[in-house]
Amino acid sequence: MIFRSKLRKLGRWEYYASGFAIALTIALAVIVVLKWELIQSLEHYGYLGAFLVSLFGGATVIAPVPMIPVVFALGAVVKPSFAPYLGPVFIGLAAGLGDTLGSLTIYLTGVGGRAALANSNHRKIQTIYPKIVRWVEKRGTLTLFILSAVVNPFFYPAGLAAGALRFGLRRYFFICWTGKTIKHIAVAYAGYWGLRGRLRMLGMPV
Repeated sequence: MIFRSKLRKLGRWEYYASGFAIALTIALAVIVVLKWELIQSLEHYGYLGAFLVSLFGGATVIAPVPMIPVVFALGAVVKPSFAPYLGPVFIGLAAGLGDTLGSLTIYLTGVGGRAALANSNHRKIQTIYPKIVRWVEKRGTLTLFILSAVVNPFFYPAGLAAGALRFGLRRYFFICWTGKTIKHIAVAYAGYWGLRGRLRMLGMPV
């Protein structure tokens, strides 16, 4: 099998990196659970809120983080004075960077091998993982870009596969940053054009 042929004996740093990523993912999930009200309040901090919520959301799937709803809402209410219509762009840039940095933990977890999939409790993700591995093997750049740029639950196994297959870290970061930024800008503009009008109908100054 191609996947097995590409796996090699892990170096010491890779064991450490994988272990660190797993520990960090668990720690982030615990923080999300214990500080849930704080996580929700981040939406009031504009670009910083978009960055931090996306950082948490991109790093863990164990505990759900309201990343997309927060970006959607911020797209409607954040208005830079010099260019009100570009608010969603800046929100998307901040969220895209945070989401990408968070997703590095997924990649590092995947470096430890396919056993890292045990961190996911999603049966559908576990079922589709072998298929995604083949997609990453054959068309890694396109697969990662599409799964980064579209709201879906399958980026996690793709990130694991990229790490397990030793997909270049720099290339992984650039592809994910590009795709996730596009995704978050689109979500923010959806909030700007959709939620904004409804808030105005309710008499809110947005």
